[in-house]
Amino acid sequence: MRENGILARYRALIEAGELQPDTDQQAAAQRLDTLQGRLAEKPRSGLISRLFGKEEAAPPGVYMWGGVGRGKSMLMDLFHETLPIEAKRRVHFHAFMQEVHDLMREWRERDPGDPIPKVARDLATGVRCLAFDEMVVNNSADAMIMGRLFRALIVEEKVVIVTTSNRPPRDLYKDGLNREHFLPFIALIEERLEVVPLNGPTDYRLDRLAGIDAWHTPLGPEATAKVREVFFRLTDHEAEDAETVPSRELDVGKKRTIHVPKSFRGVAVFSFKRLCREPRGAADYLAIAREYHTVIIVGIPQMGPDQRNEATRFTALIDALYEARVKLFVTAEVEPEELYPAGDNSFEFQRTVSRLKEMQSSRYMALGHGETG
Repeated sequence: MRENGILARYRALIEAGELQPDTDQQAAAQRLDTLQGRLAEKPRSGLISRLFGKEEAAPPGVYMWGGVGRGKSMLMDLFHETLPIEAKRRVHFHAFMQEVHDLMREWRERDPGDPIPKVARDLATGVRCLAFDEMVVNNSADAMIMGRLFRALIVEEKVVIVTTSNRPPRDLYKDGLNREHFLPFIALIEERLEVVPLNGPTDYRLDRLAGIDAWHTPLGPEATAKVREVFFRLTDHEAEDAETVPSRELDVGKKRTIHVPKSFRGVAVFSFKRLCREPRGAADYLAIAREYHTVIIVGIPQMGPDQRNEATRFTALIDALYEARVKLFVTAEVEPEELYPAGDNSFEFQRTVSRLKEMQSSRYMALGHGETG
C-alpha cells in the first residue's frame, strides 16, 4: 500500500468513521492502488523499446460495476485525486462520446479517410489514464464505433481506461439495435480491463437519504433546508460552505449550453424558472438527464392556463429524468396532483403526475442511473 494512494486514503476514511467497511470496496481500492503504482512508473520508450523489439504494453485498466449507491463514484473520486501523474483525464461518458462524434465530423471534413485512428490519437494526446463516470450505451451510433475506437486508444495509443457502470460488460447495450456490431467492444473490455464488481449489501446513496422525502411543500425555508440537506448528504460538500459549490456550463449540443447553478459529484440544482420558463427543448433535458444521477429543482409553482408552455416544458423535463432513472428532489408550491389542474393538456398532464409519484417510491429510488429495467 502506497502512503498517498487510494488505498491509504480509503482506509483513513474508514478509520475516521466516514465510510463503513465493505469487502467489495476494499478489493476495488486495492486493485486501483496497484494500478496507480503501475501508472506512476515511467513507461519504457525510445531506444529501450527498440532494443526489446516493441513498446511496453499499457497496464490493464479497471471496469467497476454495480448498483446505485455502491461507492463507484466515491472510489473514482479517490482514484483520480490520488493518482500521482499529470497525464490524466476524468470525464462523464456521455460528454466523452459527444466529443468523439464532434471530432469525427471535423476529421471527415478535413480528410476522407477513416477518422477513428485520428480521433483516438487526438484523445490520447497528453493523456495516459482516461477515467469515465457511468459508462452506458443507449444508441446504435455509439455502439457501432466503440469497439474500434477503444481498441485504438488501448492498444495503439496505450491509454489506460478506468470506468464505472451500473451494468457488467456483457449487459451493455443489451437488446440494442445491431448489437452484434457492439460485441467486439465487450470482448475488448473483458480482455484489456479487470472487471471489478461492487455489489455489496449496502446502498450507500439511499442510506444517506434515509428519512428525507423527495417532494417538499409548501415553498419556504423549511422545504429549502430539506433539499439543501439532500445535496450535502450526496456530495459530502460542507453545508456551511454552500457558496463555494461549483457551477458549470453543460453542453447540450449544437454549440449550446445550459447554466447549472450548482453542480457537484453528479448532483445538479436548478430553479424551475431556469428550466421551464426559459425557452428549452428536449435536447436540454436529455443532456441534464444523462449527466446527473440526481437533480434538485426549487421553486415549482402551481400552474394555470396561462402557464401552458411551462407545463409542457415541465412534462418534457420529467419524461427525460424518468427515462434516465434520475433521482428527483423538489420544493414546490403544491403536491403533484395540484400542479396543473386546468389548462391546455391538463388531462394529459396526469401522466406526469403519475411519474412524479412513482419517482418518489423506494423501488424507483433503488434503480441505477440510466437503467432501463
